[in-house]
Parts: sequence; C-alpha cells; structure tokens
Amino acid sequence: MSRSTLITGGAGFIGCALARRLVAAGDVVTALDVLHPQVHAGRGRPERLPDEVELVPGDVTVASTWDAVLKLVTPDRIVHLAAETGTGQSLTEASRHGRVNVVGTTEMLDAVLRADAVPAHIVLASSRAVYGEGLWESGATTFSPGPRRRSDLEMGRWDPTGPDGGPARPLPSRAVRTPPRPTSVYGATKLAQENVLTAWCAATGSALSVLRLQNVYGPGQSLTNAYTGIVSLFGQLARGGEVLDVYEDGRITRDFVFIEDVADALVACLDRPPAGDRTLDVGSGAATTILDLATTLAGRFGAPTPKVSGKFRHGDVRAGYADITVTSQELGYRPAWPLARGLDVLLEWMEHQPDAVAPGARADATTATTWREVTP
Repeated sequence: MSRSTLITGGAGFIGCALARRLVAAGDVVTALDVLHPQVHAGRGRPERLPDEVELVPGDVTVASTWDAVLKLVTPDRIVHLAAETGTGQSLTEASRHGRVNVVGTTEMLDAVLRADAVPAHIVLASSRAVYGEGLWESGATTFSPGPRRRSDLEMGRWDPTGPDGGPARPLPSRAVRTPPRPTSVYGATKLAQENVLTAWCAATGSALSVLRLQNVYGPGQSLTNAYTGIVSLFGQLARGGEVLDVYEDGRITRDFVFIEDVADALVACLDRPPAGDRTLDVGSGAATTILDLATTLAGRFGAPTPKVSGKFRHGDVRAGYADITVTSQELGYRPAWPLARGLDVLLEWMEHQPDAVAPGARADATTATTWREVTP
C-alpha cells in the first residue's frame, strides 16, 4: 500500500534526493516549497525533483498555505526540511531565521490539528549547529566550553582550553551525550524546532525522529546561493583558478556527508519509525580539516595553493563531527560515500553546470566576515 509523504522544503537539495527515493518506493509525495530566489535562481520547478511529485509553492510561515496544502493531501508522515540555514546570515537576519524555522514549524503543527490530520510520524532535519562547540576533553575532564570569545579569536587562540588551562581535544557529537549549546542564531532556532516538536508530538501521539545532520554536500546543491556549502563554494572558486582563503589556522574540522548517504538515513528513518521520539546524528563519522579540503580541491583544478589567512567569523565552531554508532544501530545506517568518492561525483557534476558562483561570493571568500558554510 502506498504511503503519503509531505516534504516541506521538498524542492531543495535534500528534498529532491529524498523524493526520488520515495517515488521509486511507490510513495505518493507532495513537496511544499517557497522556491526562495536565494536557492532557486529561476524560481521554477527543479529538474531534479521527480515528475511524480506534486509541487505546491508556498510559505510555511503562512497559515493559509498550510490550510490549502492539507486540503490536497492528508500525509501519513511529514519530513520537515524547510529552514533558513545560513550560520553567518542568521546573525544579521535573526528575525528571518526565527520566522521560518520556529514560526514555520508552529504554523505546521497548528494546521494539522485544524485539519484533523496529525501524521503518524514527523521527521525533522535538524543540525549539528545545535551542539555549538560540543564537548571537549582535557586530561580526565570532559567539559563544554561554550562560544569562543572575540578576544581569544583576535589573538589567534583557536582551540578552547581545559578548566585548568591545559590543552584540550574535541569529542565527536553524540545526541545521548553531547549537550546542545548553540553558538549561532541558526543553531538556536534549530534547537527550538526540536523542543517544540518534542512537546507537541508527546501530546498528540505522533512519533518524532530528529536527525542532526552534519555538513551535507553533493550534486544538486545550489551553486547560486552565497550561503551554500563550503565544498561547492570552494570547488567553484578553485575551478576558476582562484586562491582559496582558509580561515583561522586551517584546522577547523567538519564532518562532510554525501547527499546519497543522507537520503539513505532519511529513508531508513521513515521505514523504522520510533514508538515515541528519538534524536540521531547523521554524518560520515570522520573529521576533515578545512585546509585539507581546500588543498584537495585546489589540486583537482590546478588552482594555487590555498592561503591560511587567520581570519575568523563569529558563530563558527572550531570542531564538528559525529559519532554515528547509535544511528547505525537504530537505522542500520552505514555511510557508503567517503569524501574522495563524493568529491569525484560532485566535481564531475559541477563541470556540466554554468559557472554560477553567486554575486559577491568571490570577494566574500577573501573577507573576514563571510566564510560561507551552511548546516542542514
């Protein structure tokens, strides 16, 4: 029997990848998406969205949009991807992030109650940004350092120190262990989404899965969005023969997870709903420094050696990667795309796309305010 799935943000990068899987499995899929010009340059239907998917253009923050959608479909499950995602942008456009991420979620919940259409399962694409700096270890002490201070960053003190002032090392994020302490407005709004949904689902009996995604990359990612992922941005700049500007000392670490692995995790999550609620980490499970990424991409295109500039951006965390042990146990999730393989596919796809670096992105990549990174 086919199932009805509503994907908010369903015309986006992750939404299209998930929709392809669900359509192939026989699901009836509806995508709700505002088609924001920052992501969708032409504001038309994305080529990567399957023809079988019914696309409903609309804003998740508008109650009448939800009422119209729920007259068309009564979803068995909702995958909530719609979000504003720019880490740096959220510091200057906090209201926009709050409206879409928080109010958009509450409008969805109010609407399904009005329509008597409470889904059996809601899946939220949350973010590693909810952890902030996460947990670090110094000797036998584990601690949560909180946001890095401007004075430390200006002095080039990039790593947090232990409670006794000694050196420390980051620990991988694990939902059952790592306390959420976001250091950006974006991360705070994603945590708010989690909390709202947890309370609402407990009261209504809807199952809830929260997937905290690491840095997702791959074919189909917007190449016109100045706040797109660092992988595709650096790939475009290297493709143009430009010097990649690497912030801090180059040792910022991230967990880059390929889009097909993320789609696998989402499908497995939908196929194995929890009895109540659960929170899981989705990544590759490996940490990669930004300098290593930049060096690899520069080498692929014969671009100049990347420059470690010592610049920094407020709100960025020093280290982020996931412990996916629990996710593997719960969902059978096994990432199949190591970074080298994923980059091969992404760069091949990019070669067939127009040279579409967003206006200002080249200049921004060499300023101290806009190292571009998007988290899910």
